[in-house]
Amino acid sequence: MALLRGTWYIAGIAAAIAVAGCGSGSSASAPAYQIQAHTIDGLGKIITDGKGFTLYMYVPDHRGKSQCTGFCAQQWPPLLLPSGVNKPTAGPGVAAALLGTVRRADGRLQVTYNRWPLYLWMGDTAPGQATGQADDMGLWYAVSVTGAVDKGTPLSG
Repeated sequence: MALLRGTWYIAGIAAAIAVAGCGSGSSASAPAYQIQAHTIDGLGKIITDGKGFTLYMYVPDHRGKSQCTGFCAQQWPPLLLPSGVNKPTAGPGVAAALLGTVRRADGRLQVTYNRWPLYLWMGDTAPGQATGQADDMGLWYAVSVTGAVDKGTPLSG
């Protein structure tokens, strides 16, 4: 009987660990428009989309209207809200008061942080990368959780 009780005890612990893992805060299940804070080596704490991809600002945007369209927007896709969603959400470590939107020329809502329109970089192929940092003659930068532009060292991979 003691052996049977021990087996159930171990099975119970294993089940508890499995359930705890489901709620571990993994960003894989968060919507892309949930802005989160992540630490990236060389940059510190910056903002990412809900999937963990680094978000960038574009210097010519001047904290307002998006200037990245056409080919630019193919290389640097704007972080857009899906149809029916009117505002982004703040994930862990992000100041909700800094979140907002700007309407693009095509009418879609682009997510902003501290009034900077936010973009992804097609060169970042996995969460946690910041290969677009200081790219294109210093026009693209990761955004810190404070809303400041992170003009740190250019990174790769």
